[in-house]
Amino acid sequence: MRQFLITVAGVFAGLTLFVVIAPILIVAAVIGAARPTPLAPRSVLVLDLRGGLSDQESRDPLAILSGKSLSVLGVEETLRAAERDGRVGGLLVRLPEGGMDPAAADELRGAFKDFRAHGKPILVHSQGLYAQGMVPSTYELAAAGGDIWMQPASSFQVTGLARQDIFLGRLFQRFGVVADYQQRYEYKTAVNPYLHDDYTPAHRESELSWMGSVYDTAVGAAAADRGRPAAELKTLLEGGPYSAEEAKAKGLVDSVGDLHQAETSILAKVGDGARLTEFSRYGVRTRGGAGAGLGAAPTIAVITAEGAIMTGRDGVGNPLAGERTVHSDDVARAFYRAIDDSAVKAIVFRISSPGGSDTASEQILAAVRAARAAGKPVVVSMGTYAASGGYWIASQASRIVAQPSTITGSIGVFGGKFALGEALGKFGADVRGLKVGGQFSDAFSMQGPMTSAQRAAFSAWMDRIYAGFVGRVAQGRGLPVERVREIARGRVWTGVQAKSLGLVDDLGGFYLAVDRAKALAGVKGPARLEDFDVSTSPFEALQRMFGVSVESARVLSAAVSLADDPEARGIIRVLADARLRREGATVLASPTD
Repeated sequence: MRQFLITVAGVFAGLTLFVVIAPILIVAAVIGAARPTPLAPRSVLVLDLRGGLSDQESRDPLAILSGKSLSVLGVEETLRAAERDGRVGGLLVRLPEGGMDPAAADELRGAFKDFRAHGKPILVHSQGLYAQGMVPSTYELAAAGGDIWMQPASSFQVTGLARQDIFLGRLFQRFGVVADYQQRYEYKTAVNPYLHDDYTPAHRESELSWMGSVYDTAVGAAAADRGRPAAELKTLLEGGPYSAEEAKAKGLVDSVGDLHQAETSILAKVGDGARLTEFSRYGVRTRGGAGAGLGAAPTIAVITAEGAIMTGRDGVGNPLAGERTVHSDDVARAFYRAIDDSAVKAIVFRISSPGGSDTASEQILAAVRAARAAGKPVVVSMGTYAASGGYWIASQASRIVAQPSTITGSIGVFGGKFALGEALGKFGADVRGLKVGGQFSDAFSMQGPMTSAQRAAFSAWMDRIYAGFVGRVAQGRGLPVERVREIARGRVWTGVQAKSLGLVDDLGGFYLAVDRAKALAGVKGPARLEDFDVSTSPFEALQRMFGVSVESARVLSAAVSLADDPEARGIIRVLADARLRREGATVLASPTD
């Protein structure tokens, strides 16, 4: 033991104070987070949604340290395990005070209803629902729980949807900034705030259309789960805001009470000896359960894509930054791994992306086509959104499944630059440039707007990308090109709207996509779900963050695993104390030591 720890000390003798201490703490946190707590015979899981949700499980094992470790798919997977677990008797949900992603509410609504269908109660507790973002979707999810509690004196402000955009057109004009952009076409409004001082008619039409669809979906779902007509509920909601007590009197919530009272109530429903268990702790023990005990069952590969789409690999960056990106090399590689695996009979491709690079999107779409050509159906499951490039990579799948509120479509393209030369000149900064070669070589210079020749060449480029996008959609969806041109033009649709237009096939969640994949592959019995995403080990994540070598990080992990050995802890503390004093740092003793 002593010799091993001396070796550990030698490995890290050359590391700085931060590099020594931070990775130890992080590895310890990861190990601690992954260590499941004993589960009581009667347990109530506590699902706290106030910190927000990603759509998909992070591929980074250190995601728990970013503060946003819960995902829609992870919650759904855990609930499916819990509904069959005799030790789990119920669920306590803590709602966010503002809005949540509408498609996430759609997906979790189904999971809540399935959980209750297994005879297990859900209690939803809110400390207030405020007119922030997509709050009707939050209420939609609350209604699916069946028993809604609100904190006394809190506010119920589920009165509709509102959003605002800041238009910079006049400001740019005043300071001489030129937003030199082109769009295909009038509904591709991402750059409108830079070009105008108000909504264009097309922009207004598109925004109100999808907002109205999301609102109607949320109110309709809540009305169905509360057992009252949708028109009646909408009128009642729009008559607010209400206090918690008024909301209870009007039948919008069921009880008014603080969190402790809500906990006592759900524990009493579950039975004597029931205890609360943190949802994420229970989720640790269920992870990977989709394939457990299935032996040689056929495999459905699961590949995920969340965030902006870009070329390359996810080989750099800070894993604690919290930003999700889709790297085309990684996704394509996952597809080709699934293609080469004889056990894989079909692929479910989960997408939650607002778009990104057209070339990266095309690389991923080529992999989708390759899978289908290899006889492996690809079923897309859409999350929060699958728009622009997110729809590009979905467009030629065997089948597309979306939630009613998934933001999809946006078949269009935009591009351009900001010309800052005049603006900077007003402050004494002069932009000058040089070039050699053709007339297009400085088209993206910030010095000034494009010349007429450059603009014409750029316009032709935009036209080619747009025509290619339309053509891919027409081919993948079996629609005439002219019909796709009618419903494209950069228009944003919800899932329910997209289904009526032929852009998606089914309304539902991830597990409906799994069922569709099994059917297309001819799999009639159980199937194993296997994650084919490119993952990063905790050690590689440490290397990216701190420059610690992978082998050094592994030794750190081994050292942390010895922390329960009193002799080991004593030696490590002495070594750390000596190192800190040598660096001139202050040593803080832990009260537990």
